Amino acid sequence: MNFTNPVLFKELKLRFRSFKGFNGILFFLLAMCIFVFGYIFLTLNLTGTSYFRPSQSFVLFAFLSYIQLGLVLFTAPGLTAGSISSEREKQTLPILLTTSQSSFQIISGKMLSSVAFLLLLIVAGLPVYSLVFLFGGISPGDFVKIFLFLFVTLLAIGSIGVLFSTLIRRTVVSMIATYGTMLFLSVVTGFLFIIVIQMKAFNQMGTPVTSPSYLGQFLASINPAVLFATFLSPEINRSITEMTKIDFPIWAGYLIFYGIVTALALFIAVKKLRVNMKRLK
Repeated sequence: MNFTNPVLFKELKLRFRSFKGFNGILFFLLAMCIFVFGYIFLTLNLTGTSYFRPSQSFVLFAFLSYIQLGLVLFTAPGLTAGSISSEREKQTLPILLTTSQSSFQIISGKMLSSVAFLLLLIVAGLPVYSLVFLFGGISPGDFVKIFLFLFVTLLAIGSIGVLFSTLIRRTVVSMIATYGTMLFLSVVTGFLFIIVIQMKAFNQMGTPVTSPSYLGQFLASINPAVLFATFLSPEINRSITEMTKIDFPIWAGYLIFYGIVTALALFIAVKKLRVNMKRLK
């Protein structure tokens, strides 16, 4: 097998040779440093102590984790939603399709170049993240779990963005569709989960809840914010299990769902890239 991907190498060179990308990393790290040191300064002043408690370190770690999650959720669609549609608008896509590169190489190269840039942002923030280990309250296992599921979420949203960019001709419309999907998965599913649980509790008011809520478990399993909350607080995981009456790990459902979404989105994008050509590569 030939593992070289000229599209990926070209996109990486163009993206990482640009000063805009490194300016973005600089301002992101400056914002994280201001937040971290500002939080430590305010906490020490408000508590009137000269030391940082492990519980306060855990709160800082939780804030940083959700900042990284927000970075993935709101930046990945903007980087991937115009990967193919922008080539079509610049009328360079036909030239790219006439090369010897397969459809999978083109799609994967476009997506992975955007994913690599976001991974660089996440990795660049590791020194700031490492400050929480100085004060205790965080285990290396929590650290690894957070970044593993950030990577899974990043791949899923990136594949969705490439899919819409392949199916929709206009970059603006593709970006709107990708952001709409991201908002549905990260916000709307949370509201639907609350509604389903409340309706279930209302219908069985006065009687013990014994029937499982498969829809509630599914909505909780596909919501990134809920998953992060279960990582940061195991009590939330137990509460969801008690409400849904389903003893199935939320992280397992999250991996299964977004693994299927990633594979299906890439498969459709590859099939639809040369839909108007007689010969598919």
